[in-house]
Amino acid sequence: MTDTVSVPATGASAAPEKPATKPARPHFSSGPCAKPPGWSPEKLATEVLGRSHRSKIGKARLQRAIDLTRELLQVPDTHRIGIVPGSDTGAVEMAMWSLLGARPVTLLAWESFGEGWVTDAVKQLKIEPTVLKAPYGEIVDLTQVSPDHDVIFTWNGTTSGVRVPNGDWIADDRGGLTIADATSAVFAMDLPWDKLDVVTFSWQKVLGGEGAHGVLILGPRAVERLESYTPAWPLPKIFRMTKGGKLIEGIFKGETINTPSMLAVEDAIFAMEWAQHVGGLNGLIARSTANATALGRIVEAREWLDHLPADPAIRSNTSVCLKLVTDADADAQAAMIKKMASLLEAEGAAFDIAGYRDAPAGLRIWCGATVDTADIEALGPWLDWAWEQVKPA
Repeated sequence: MTDTVSVPATGASAAPEKPATKPARPHFSSGPCAKPPGWSPEKLATEVLGRSHRSKIGKARLQRAIDLTRELLQVPDTHRIGIVPGSDTGAVEMAMWSLLGARPVTLLAWESFGEGWVTDAVKQLKIEPTVLKAPYGEIVDLTQVSPDHDVIFTWNGTTSGVRVPNGDWIADDRGGLTIADATSAVFAMDLPWDKLDVVTFSWQKVLGGEGAHGVLILGPRAVERLESYTPAWPLPKIFRMTKGGKLIEGIFKGETINTPSMLAVEDAIFAMEWAQHVGGLNGLIARSTANATALGRIVEAREWLDHLPADPAIRSNTSVCLKLVTDADADAQAAMIKKMASLLEAEGAAFDIAGYRDAPAGLRIWCGATVDTADIEALGPWLDWAWEQVKPA
């Protein structure tokens, strides 16, 4: 009888030595994201808890969240800001169901959430839109977007690591509305408010807040559409923003459509007050950019790792998506990524860094403002450690 000896797939004779230093806060999830530095539940204001959201104190705290949003994002007074149900998804669908159908529509899709808005428009609203698609890591030719169409797009592709470089492609004299899903862009990128008629996001990305609630920002052209157009399809109660042909202004003054979590509201207020102390919007952008730059240096120094988007001009500075440089097939790469993420989580070195389930196999590392650059820098050696254990022989 001949004994058979199994050789590890990595070809390594022993596991590599672990790095000496771990990230102090290994929270690199792309949503919900890392809490602001120094956060603890004891630091949240709790006077409003157990009170009605329609009480004087409840309305005041909701208005505080709206006012902080306006101040930090530098949203002009012409735009209304509302807290709505259903996280960013709810905010986008609220806009789609309420605004679309008056004009031709173009949808731009370069990642899974953009694909979701295409599904909504085609299969649910049945409006036969023009659809421009690009594969993961790329964006479409923005010059192909008609200014006469309503257009829906993700400013930053959370699952693909790409972002719109600027708003220059949006015409000042456009006839259609621009609807931007900006959930992983706001508070980390400078948005051109004069170019955007609808902006949506949730607190759980750059602010490191909790899920469940979305924020809907409407420019004057979107309000005009709401007050002059009635969609052909029925609207669920939580989507209704007008009554008797007029905007329900209370929605944008803290009078939410349904009962919000006041604990989530307080969490968001804490994060925005923290943001004020780190330099406001400019400070948040600087922190995100520093994190993405630090991760970029890690990638550049490693032959086995690369950015999913080839063009640096469209790379995200929040949801940074990376790919393995290997000849292994897609299934093998997916297995490697799963194993790497599992190893790093078990060591407490990095949490939740596997790419989105519908995206190509790869790593996705959140670089938003609540992450500390020192933790990104400490991650590099741990990525090497995990790679050594999963790489092909």
